[in-house]
Amino acid sequence: MSGRVAGKLALVTGAAQGLGAAHCQALAREGAKVLCTDINGDGAQATAAAINAEVGAGTAFAMKHDVTSPDEWDAAIELARDALGGLSVLVNNAGVGVRGNIETCTLEEWRKGFAINVESVFLGCQKALPLMKDNQPGSIINISSIAGLIASDTMPGYNASKAAVWMLSKSVALYCGKMGWNIRCNSVHPTFVDTPILDGMVASTGREKSVIMDKLARQIPLKRVGEPREIADGVLFLASDESSFMTGAELKLDGGISAM
Repeated sequence: MSGRVAGKLALVTGAAQGLGAAHCQALAREGAKVLCTDINGDGAQATAAAINAEVGAGTAFAMKHDVTSPDEWDAAIELARDALGGLSVLVNNAGVGVRGNIETCTLEEWRKGFAINVESVFLGCQKALPLMKDNQPGSIINISSIAGLIASDTMPGYNASKAAVWMLSKSVALYCGKMGWNIRCNSVHPTFVDTPILDGMVASTGREKSVIMDKLARQIPLKRVGEPREIADGVLFLASDESSFMTGAELKLDGGISAM
């Protein structure tokens, strides 16, 4: 441990598995205290327990958290105040895929996607800022997607929701700067990453995972799908003071796909 985020107090949503769990682990290993939240409360507890076993008791805490609920955001912020002693890093990681093209995507799926992918980020930023103002410098890190920058004919709901996260992040960054707060806000844009969400996409095709992974890898200049730790490394950078002059920006972790 080199202590890149020593003393930081972080809340990470969607922390039960995949990217969220990787973010929590990376932050804790580098000195932060972490509150792991997820609609899957048991999964969030498991992430926190694994961190405490590795790094030390009292490093990580957990709670069940529906990120679409304003009341549960209030509870999460209060727990951050009580368990962590404040909040200086917010990672809005929770998200879902949105199925269907423009003809087959249902209004129900569209609304669910925006509730989890966008409204949760809005609520997180809004609810966290009062506490983060007391714990400056601060960093808000919103997990978008390369699909928020590059469109596809197969996923208008996902494209639109992740693009909204991109622009919301810029607006929050500008507002914090205007208010004179040392609170930065940036978005992260991964491409395909080997996580349970990708497993779900693979399962929906009815084909072997290796076949689908090879197909996805061929679309990426580096010729492979990303690993959760590679995205977590980007989050760690944004959470640390190493990125102290970076706000309102987008960090592309896409294997070069956006350069094409």
